[in-house]
Amino acid sequence: MNCNYFTFAKTHPGKVRPYNEDALLDMSERGVWVVADGMGGHSAGDIASQMLVDRIARYVKDSQSTNIDELRKVVEQANKEIYQYAQVHLDGKTMGTTLVLLFMQDGYYHCLWVGDSRIYQLRDERFFQKTRDHSQVMDLVEQGLLAFEDAESHPLANVITRAVGVDAVVTIDQISGQLLDGDQFLLCSDGLSKELTNEEMHKTLQADSVSQAGLALMHSALVRGASDNVTCVLVKVCQDASEFDLSQQEDATIPVFLRGKAHG
Repeated sequence: MNCNYFTFAKTHPGKVRPYNEDALLDMSERGVWVVADGMGGHSAGDIASQMLVDRIARYVKDSQSTNIDELRKVVEQANKEIYQYAQVHLDGKTMGTTLVLLFMQDGYYHCLWVGDSRIYQLRDERFFQKTRDHSQVMDLVEQGLLAFEDAESHPLANVITRAVGVDAVVTIDQISGQLLDGDQFLLCSDGLSKELTNEEMHKTLQADSVSQAGLALMHSALVRGASDNVTCVLVKVCQDASEFDLSQQEDATIPVFLRGKAHG
């Protein structure tokens, strides 16, 4: 399957944070996209996320061919570099970053992730989360101690159980599958997913224009208050090159969510 990609990639510090600890990578020409959400505060979290993104970008740029196993090794190497950086330059202070990585090759998609940044997929009008948050609340949900619908508002909602760079060794989760024409993927930091419901994100992604859908997602998060950094990467798969050219010219009307997020 020969694929063309519509893409959108943008990050914003939000309305509260004085700096941006998120970082992103859009290497559409090689089928690689990354969102990283740093932790550890200024001079730690933003360095960790940028170190991770830069390490992946250098590998993809310098390699003749890319595969998911090599990308996993690159993340493991970046983990060691971030961990060692903290030991040497920050007196062992904890610094780290989440990771969601999407890689497309030969008609298949591959997702790598660590932490609570997310990858969603829209296929045949069905919108669902491909990743599982590495967080205390998700552990409680899986143990049957907390209802899924109560997870976002739980006091431990921001506590993650895994991050790149926090320990000398990192465990990376992966899911892979076959691509279909029209598949759409959303990579985001929790600054987006905590402001918008799955239903709202789903409705926005149904627009024909990927760039306009991405801008609407960012705008909706910002008008909600955006208490955290907000990062959004959209990738839509298009097999037909003529359809790709046509869609670039479309000016779709899309929803922007201005009111408070609905619960229940």
